[in-house]
Amino acid sequence: MNRFENKKIIKGSKKLYISIFTLTIILFVIFFAFFMVKNFKTGNNKSSQDMVNDILNIKSYNTTIEVEVKSNKNQNKYIIEQSYKSENENSQEVIEPSNISGVKIIKENGVLKLENSKLNLISVFENYSYLSENDLDLSSFINDYKSNKNSNYTENDDKIIMKIENINSNNKTIKKLYINKKNGKIEKMEIEDTNKKIAVYILYREVNVNS
Repeated sequence: MNRFENKKIIKGSKKLYISIFTLTIILFVIFFAFFMVKNFKTGNNKSSQDMVNDILNIKSYNTTIEVEVKSNKNQNKYIIEQSYKSENENSQEVIEPSNISGVKIIKENGVLKLENSKLNLISVFENYSYLSENDLDLSSFINDYKSNKNSNYTENDDKIIMKIENINSNNKTIKKLYINKKNGKIEKMEIEDTNKKIAVYILYREVNVNS
């Protein structure tokens, strides 16, 4: 074997080693990327069931909501700030409309208190339906979902819809909570009456979950 043939063999061997090394690196990168995508479940990589579980495991929160309540007699809109620390310690305060701004509904140690000395609170709750009821509370939805045998969730391309069917005698109401699949955030809640019309619409400006 002459010197030229020897160099040719060495050169070919180097190319082979480089090709094998490059292929190994590529396969390693592909495997690592696949492993990370499969196991890294934070943010928008969580499954729908993970996001539903996150909602059901909320223990305390602060939120600002826009509420629209419809009835045969009238239609009312509110902006409400809610604070929930536990079943026996929670509150909500009306921010708008201005004529009932400052009305607070506070629950402490199982006792419900209504605060606003400037207003006739009996008149307020006669004219503004649902305001004193816990249907507006996210915590109420969570508890109902856990205890109701007719609760379930469905999903589409961008939303998870948690659904509860409450059946009492001849009445049937449906609650739906909408979750953004990209970030797991709560967006809105709808409460349908017995005629399948939306009686309450809640838009969540923000939900701050406390640790």
